[in-house]
Amino acid sequence: MKVRFWGVRGSIPTPLTPQQIQSKIMAAVQRVTEKDLESQESRAKFVSNLPSWIFGTTGGNTACVELKCGDTEIILDAGTGIRQLGKSPEQPVDRHYHILFSHFHWDHIHGLPFFDPAYCPDASIDFYSPDGNAEKYLRDQMLNPYYPVTFDAFTKNIKFHRIEEGKGFLINDIEVNAIRQSHPGGSYAYSFLHDGKKFVYATDVELMSNDFARNPNSAAVFKDADCIILDSQYTVEEAHKKQNWGHSAFCYAIDFAVFWNIRRVYLFHHEPVYDDKKLNSILKAARWYAKYIEHSDIEIYLAKEDGVISV
Repeated sequence: MKVRFWGVRGSIPTPLTPQQIQSKIMAAVQRVTEKDLESQESRAKFVSNLPSWIFGTTGGNTACVELKCGDTEIILDAGTGIRQLGKSPEQPVDRHYHILFSHFHWDHIHGLPFFDPAYCPDASIDFYSPDGNAEKYLRDQMLNPYYPVTFDAFTKNIKFHRIEEGKGFLINDIEVNAIRQSHPGGSYAYSFLHDGKKFVYATDVELMSNDFARNPNSAAVFKDADCIILDSQYTVEEAHKKQNWGHSAFCYAIDFAVFWNIRRVYLFHHEPVYDDKKLNSILKAARWYAKYIEHSDIEIYLAKEDGVISV
């Protein structure tokens, strides 16, 4: 399974501001020495050795993750990141897309009207959600005056599938399981099992004690997963101030991974007010916390736009 991040932010798109770009330039300039400027090679080496929060960016698009397994194309949520996904030259040969929704808050659906393949007559899309009103929600966001083109402009090859929690199903030869998690209005995590590897997508969850309960449904989704993309929007201080907002602190995400024996964690659904430097500090803190609780064997990464991982 190949996983690619197209949108990693939470709540609202957050493009880099002019001030943030200027701060990156200043941070780079402050590090440069005369030796770094001696040749083209030394300049290239200097740039390549800059911290990732200076040289690159985590990204500002909202939630959209692509999962490819053989010829099967699965898209997890349709935040603004799905626009760029639709413009990628690496589209499925059969133009068949499986799109799963964790829930229907704006930041997880408002990219769909900008998904170019949806307007191709020869494309086919299967939408999946535990919510029986999925079609209504997607149609309503494209009604006048919210959007100038209606849902009816999409390909006619569309099917809606109702997922039942606790009842696994197949997308081709991939086994999928779903579980509801704590979030205002509800949100669902999904696991994907193929060829002995398990990948989990668990955005928008405020981890609570019941998420650590050992039961068959939870185990089917989380237990012994090879990799998890997990909501870790807040610091502990913010999580305390924003109880019942539906998101988790990064250290709770690490505790959750330890509990379910998940070895690789991608921190996801980043807080929109956090810049790249702040997110880098959270990554360092998460790795320190894993060592502190004596689980330094867990691999912890930031989910970054255009990042690709293998499961």
